[in-house]
Amino acid sequence: MMISDTPAMPLSGDEETLRLAWREPATHWEEAIPIGDGHLGAMVFGGATGRYQVNDSTVWSGTPSTPAEELRRVVAEGAGPDRLREVRAALARGDLDRAEDLLMTFEGRYSQEFLPFVDVSVELPEATVQEGSPARVLDLDRDVVEESLQIGAVRVHRTSRVVDRTLLIELIADAPIPEVRIALSTPLRELTRTVADGTLSLDIAVPIDGAPLHEQSVVPPLRYAEPDDGTYDGFAAAILAVRSDGTTDTGDSGLTVRHARRLLIALSSSTRAESWWAGADDEWRTVSTETIRDRARSRVLGALAGASEPLSDDEPRHPRAARFAIGGRREGRWDVESDILRGSDDGLKATIAAEWGRYLLTSSSRAGGPAANLQGIWNGELRPAWSSNYTININTQMNYWAAGPLGVTENAEPLIALVERLAATGRDVARELYGCRGWVAHHNSDLWGWSLPVGMGHGAPSWAIWMMGGVWLTHSLWDHYEFAADDELLRERIWPLLRGAAEFCLDWLQVGEDGVAFLAPSTSPENSYVDADGTPRALGLTATMDRELIQSLFQRTLRALDVLGAEDPLRPEIEAALAALPEPGIGGDGRLLEWSEEVTEHEPAHRHLSALVGLYPLDLITPQDTPALTEAARRFLDARGPGAMGWSWAWKIALRARLGDGDAAHDLLDQALTPYDGDARRHGPVDGSEWGGLLPNLFSTHPPFQIDGNLGFPAAIAELLLQSHAGIVQLLPALPTAWPDGHVRGLGARGGLTVDLVWSGGRLESAVLHNVRPAPREVRVRYGTTQIDLDIPGGGECEASFR
Repeated sequence: MMISDTPAMPLSGDEETLRLAWREPATHWEEAIPIGDGHLGAMVFGGATGRYQVNDSTVWSGTPSTPAEELRRVVAEGAGPDRLREVRAALARGDLDRAEDLLMTFEGRYSQEFLPFVDVSVELPEATVQEGSPARVLDLDRDVVEESLQIGAVRVHRTSRVVDRTLLIELIADAPIPEVRIALSTPLRELTRTVADGTLSLDIAVPIDGAPLHEQSVVPPLRYAEPDDGTYDGFAAAILAVRSDGTTDTGDSGLTVRHARRLLIALSSSTRAESWWAGADDEWRTVSTETIRDRARSRVLGALAGASEPLSDDEPRHPRAARFAIGGRREGRWDVESDILRGSDDGLKATIAAEWGRYLLTSSSRAGGPAANLQGIWNGELRPAWSSNYTININTQMNYWAAGPLGVTENAEPLIALVERLAATGRDVARELYGCRGWVAHHNSDLWGWSLPVGMGHGAPSWAIWMMGGVWLTHSLWDHYEFAADDELLRERIWPLLRGAAEFCLDWLQVGEDGVAFLAPSTSPENSYVDADGTPRALGLTATMDRELIQSLFQRTLRALDVLGAEDPLRPEIEAALAALPEPGIGGDGRLLEWSEEVTEHEPAHRHLSALVGLYPLDLITPQDTPALTEAARRFLDARGPGAMGWSWAWKIALRARLGDGDAAHDLLDQALTPYDGDARRHGPVDGSEWGGLLPNLFSTHPPFQIDGNLGFPAAIAELLLQSHAGIVQLLPALPTAWPDGHVRGLGARGGLTVDLVWSGGRLESAVLHNVRPAPREVRVRYGTTQIDLDIPGGGECEASFR
């Protein structure tokens, strides 16, 4: 395709937007810049080689039938309600070894892997960075990467963004570019390559099974379907096309564009799994490979036809999202190395952490696509850490903590879709493994809705045997409802999931002869205590986290019934179960107990804060309503200490915010935003003995990189500035003394509210509450010890005055 009118070179740097600058092109993945639209993600390396490592959000190993096939296998080998009774009998007589052995027979193999898809190179031979310009600039408000390059006397401006499932790369020069070499490849199995008429096309096979890195006995670790063997065809297509005012030559390896002043490159993809995720009945079974190709081709051609203006001319995206200026500075171009990683402006660093997290969430999670996984939508490894899957004992939940507070609730729709798929497979697991109603999910999941325990029969119960993963996810959905204040969403999508999780918990709970409910088996995720013989144990006691998750689920299920004005036979069952739940335990040292008895902890500084889920993100423990439990939670958190990895830091910061301890939260955030100078490719110990930090591209690393830290930081920062649980909007509830001045616009509050705040000298200057819903609202607002009530009209606003 030809471009007839070449626009003038765009001028960058004058926009009132937030921009991050890197001085050099990337040489390693951990230095590349992520871009994406929730469907397609790319890591931008920049420079003369112009590499883009690309992911499609539906390119996972596995098949739609994998969860059901594994359930049938596990049940055929003896797991089921009868064996669960054996487990409980062993626990009752104190035979924990026998209970562990039996429980490991409930384990399926493993959840599947999120995989890299293709690599694109847009090579500019002999190009260098223009003198005086940064190598790469990411505009966080417009979702675009810009580069200023030079080839001899020719100045070239390269712009990259992902929009409408298409990677767009634009080159604009002030004179004809001698040569641009474009190549497309895949680390997966290439079936067919076509190079013709300015188009590159790859047919690709996606593995039907992928083992996690820690399961070294699985050979081969990635297994492909054999031709015509009747199994699932994991077909995918990638198509790249160009439009320019130069000439395009084709070769076996790719395209070469010569003497163009403007060149536009578009890449898109389509997969059979995309059809499955879309849920169009059984279309995914019958959709032809040609139809899949045509979807990718139509996206590419549509993108080329629609790009009449330079990509850098686009307006800011996500205009309703929260905007932070902690310390007063936001807009401008900030050098990542000197201003952020090694800068001294605490407020600016916190602002960037919050805005960066918002950018990553909105780039990796969009309606209609899968939920953000352990690495969001970006992965360059065929054997990624923990399969880059959904780890649902903290990590997936944390990915979405910020959606409500940052005013981007629409970006949480993929999480609802994931839980709907989990509930579909988890209903069979609940019935056939445990003899329970409702649905269940455990520790890991994937695109296909895996809900079984994982571990291949040798996974330690401390992490593999946990039946509350689905329950915790329903709390994320309830938060989504509360921030959006959308009763129709509650009725149509969230309520059925809440009800099913409550059904499971009603059947899972046991009641002793004393009338007190308990759980068996029960574990506190990935943690252990030490028995009288000095042996680490995960089983044998009721974990505080399980009790808190169930209590809150029951309470929220009843609240949902009230909101919807519905009657349900579950109501009396839930009310009776709530009455039987024990009170949280407090130990002799004043700490909240992690288990139902006071025991010696195997890892006193364990990275998980599971027993504190009632403090955050739930609202069972508050300083106003439960002061004794609040103090016990504080002592628990004190004992866990600082550090040591992104997601654990984020959780600790949010917990400190709920406790009103802004300065302790600030210290933790300062630790978390420290640059990590170690080997980013190395997998550090999970026990927290080594601390992580930020990589050169600001990804939070363990190591290795996990995105939950980046996505958790903005939620925690927002919690320091605004809280809205327990029916009250609290302004500046935990403002650190290091942030005496600042302003923020559009922070989300429960009830369909957004809030604009300005503070100076550590004191609130102004607060304006906006009601985004059409119905009027009565809102109670607190600042310090002063409380006022406001009536906000539908679609209107009201200033909260505390002068």
